[in-house]
Amino acid sequence: MPNPSQTQRSMPRITTILIFVLALFILFDPSLRNGLGQIVSYGLEPIIGFGGQYPVVTLFLAGIIMTGLTIIIRHFMVDYVEQVKSQKIVAAFNKEFRQARIENNTYKMKKLTEQQPKILQKSMEVSTSQLKLLPITMIIVVPIFAWLSVFMININSAHFAVPWSFNADMNAVYVLPSWILLYSLISVPFGQVLARILRYFSFKKRLKQMKADAK
Repeated sequence: MPNPSQTQRSMPRITTILIFVLALFILFDPSLRNGLGQIVSYGLEPIIGFGGQYPVVTLFLAGIIMTGLTIIIRHFMVDYVEQVKSQKIVAAFNKEFRQARIENNTYKMKKLTEQQPKILQKSMEVSTSQLKLLPITMIIVVPIFAWLSVFMININSAHFAVPWSFNADMNAVYVLPSWILLYSLISVPFGQVLARILRYFSFKKRLKQMKADAK
């Protein structure tokens, strides 16, 4: 008979897998993707579409919206201090276990093996917290990408200048469509900077709280 706690831990994984498969169906099925993109266009196109005249600006703003929302949601739903603490504990345990194995210290290995279930639980908690966020971020990412795929195909002039070309086609495919590569070039650095800023203030706030509690 399955352990209720194990069943509860497996539920986020099952939900995440189902949502991920659904997202793949939407993104790779042209009819589903275009249908969702058309629905989302009623909300986004009047705001950041600019009638298809400034596709790079549209990509930039879409990247800020999507990345900003996912980073902010992740920030408020994940306890970064506890996450970092758990990662440090797991890393320290793995280092001690490797050292004991190298030294062939059977007594130390036995003691560490007894503690291993607790360490694995901490590692599971970190991965589970990440899995819980994936369905929420998919709800943001998939509709915006669906709209961008429809938007980029329908614009009149889908060209932009890059260091290696003054007339690069956004719909040209180099493993991925060029517009996705340009979108990543815009959104990834922005996401990294925003995440670091939010974490900085989060850790700063926690340190102030710890100092106040210590008084």
